[in-house]
Amino acid sequence: MPTQLIENEEVLDIFTRLDPKSIALLLDVDGTMIDIGPSPDDVHVSDELRASLTRLFDLAGGALALVSGRPIADLDRLFAPLALPAIGGHGAELRFRSGDTATRIGDLPQAMRRHLTGAATPGSGIVAEDKGYSVALHYRKAPQHEQRLRDHVAAGRAAFPAEATEVLPGKSMFEVMRPGINKGDGVREMMTHPPFAGRVPVFIGDDVTDESVFAVLPELGGKGFSVSRHFAGLSGIFQSPAQVRRALHRLAAGGQAKPA
Repeated sequence: MPTQLIENEEVLDIFTRLDPKSIALLLDVDGTMIDIGPSPDDVHVSDELRASLTRLFDLAGGALALVSGRPIADLDRLFAPLALPAIGGHGAELRFRSGDTATRIGDLPQAMRRHLTGAATPGSGIVAEDKGYSVALHYRKAPQHEQRLRDHVAAGRAAFPAEATEVLPGKSMFEVMRPGINKGDGVREMMTHPPFAGRVPVFIGDDVTDESVFAVLPELGGKGFSVSRHFAGLSGIFQSPAQVRRALHRLAAGGQAKPA
């Protein structure tokens, strides 16, 4: 069936027929499970979502991971008391098991990060995230500054020619980071470690930053679902984060009702 037809209520049926005991759930966060907020800190994670993730983590034998541009420490804060396996910083950080110490790549020079975060002047509406290994500049509150930010990022990279970097665009965001870091490689690595190894990866994402995951799913025998955006090879398209939350709740409830 063509991907564009697999949406609305039908995608809920497709998703909730999955068997949590045989899959690895890989879940993007912002714009996928939770609604995009005015700033990265101004978002809401409901108790119901935490409960669904807790139940699915148990049903999947621990094979549930968050796949996000956020640092893992930020994910732990948002989803507390959960500390799930995670791919953070678009692949710059990896944690294969709940409770393990995350590995991470090296930081960008402090002077370069200071230069980039200087775009977030008081009253500008721009929000800067210094993750150490990258700097993200969000302009959700100030879309009129998009071109100014493009120029600022270009100047910042030019000022440090010895530092290899690339720019990752997202929803009202530019992120300057080390080259070759992406969520797809993080997922490929995650799927070689227990409890993920040997399972069918099932990923839900929403943004261009998730393209690298959708690209590696065929080689891993996985299934991809998106939110409001078409990508090649999808198994279905959810309408909104609210529908994703409903799907996770139904999958968790259905799994609870199945005999052991």
